[in-house]
Amino acid sequence: MARKKKELPILEAIEITDVAAEGKAIAKVNDMAIFVPYVVPGDIVDLQVTRKKNKYAEAKAINFIKYSDNRTEAFCEHFGVCGGCKWQILPYSEQLKYKQKQVTDNLTRIGKIELPEIAPIMGSEKTTFYRNKLEFTFSNKRWLTQQQIESGVTFDNMNGLGFHIPGMFDKVLDINKCWLQDDVSNQIRNFIREYCFREGSSFFDLRNRGGLMRTLIVRTSTTGELMVIVVFYDDDREQIESVLKAVESEFPQITSLLYIVNQKANDTITDQEVMTWKGNGFIYEEMEGLKFKIGPKSFYQTNSEQAYNLYKIARDFAALTGNELVYDLYTGTGTIANFVAKKAKQVVGIEYVEDAIIDARFNSENNGINNTLFYAGDMKDILNQEFINEHGKPDVIITDPPRAGMHDDVIDAILFASPQRIVYVSCNPATQARDLSLLDSMYKVTKVQPVDMFPHTHHVENVVLLEKR
Repeated sequence: MARKKKELPILEAIEITDVAAEGKAIAKVNDMAIFVPYVVPGDIVDLQVTRKKNKYAEAKAINFIKYSDNRTEAFCEHFGVCGGCKWQILPYSEQLKYKQKQVTDNLTRIGKIELPEIAPIMGSEKTTFYRNKLEFTFSNKRWLTQQQIESGVTFDNMNGLGFHIPGMFDKVLDINKCWLQDDVSNQIRNFIREYCFREGSSFFDLRNRGGLMRTLIVRTSTTGELMVIVVFYDDDREQIESVLKAVESEFPQITSLLYIVNQKANDTITDQEVMTWKGNGFIYEEMEGLKFKIGPKSFYQTNSEQAYNLYKIARDFAALTGNELVYDLYTGTGTIANFVAKKAKQVVGIEYVEDAIIDARFNSENNGINNTLFYAGDMKDILNQEFINEHGKPDVIITDPPRAGMHDDVIDAILFASPQRIVYVSCNPATQARDLSLLDSMYKVTKVQPVDMFPHTHHVENVVLLEKR
């Protein structure tokens, strides 16, 4: 006989006291931490506990008794459902305050190292329409909101084009307007959806694998160029051409219209053949007169304007005089490497993705930069003592790893290389703090500069300068 599931309690008149990880807020009840989404410090709410552990619980607000004075109205109609931009209800000044606190807490509690005064966070001039890339998913299992369910309306068409619902791999929220990217992104997405409705084009079945329309990627740039990548599942040439012709006709401003037929189990396109329907197979981003080629598979910081500020900080921290050998780890398409090259003797960039390294070399050649070298491969395999002995011990290392931080072997190689300065750019202050503690035996943190790349989210970039003791 199955055990009866224990009913979870409702907690009444609970004050939200602080911001926690992953964009949630926190309350304390009898010394137990309760994590709650879509509330802000100062809110007084009734909570329905949804998950209970020994030392903490998760809950959702079911009734607001009093709204916090530090609260603002969400501007997006999809707030609270799509799972993104969770901090819309916090004024931007408050968002920056909590991001500053997040960096400070991570470096002190996890790093446990001596720190200088942490500089005030650099906010983003744009707080909406700041992203240069978004990806949308077609699904024949559209997520219905509570309001739609309670309306009593029967929805015959369950196709949707938008974002995955958190925790629901086969459910997609149909997006009308997203505030993250230039409005042309909304226009393109909504046009393609309506066109497919009219033509009866099938949307992807994420669970059973089938259907014509799979994903849509839109990339914009500060140069005014526009890339659209339509990813299909069914290899139906007649229908594919029909969709692409319609998009090309409706949006003549598209400079790069590409398509992919992806019949794999996952949505990644890094191993897929990209076909050019119109224009070039790439667009350009520009920074201080340097042009960077952005292909469909290229990584580029998604907030272009703020990326420029981030790279200027990294370059300033590196304090280059023109005589230094610089290693740029996790170089991507060589953006930082090429950005600092004119102030260095030589820059050596290393990156896992082969296509990115091809772009990095092109970017150097295209900008007349001849003092860069780029290598593709797993960082922990390439950056070893043999590599360092061959290319020389660097004076400066710039590292910008993924969210997981650096592998222990990479940290060991950095310690062997023993540069005078290390500039550590991170999108995850928690793993950055862990790595800083491993470097602490030889290096002292002398500067810390948080940068907000992603307004209305809990994410924050952080740049740290380490100097040899």
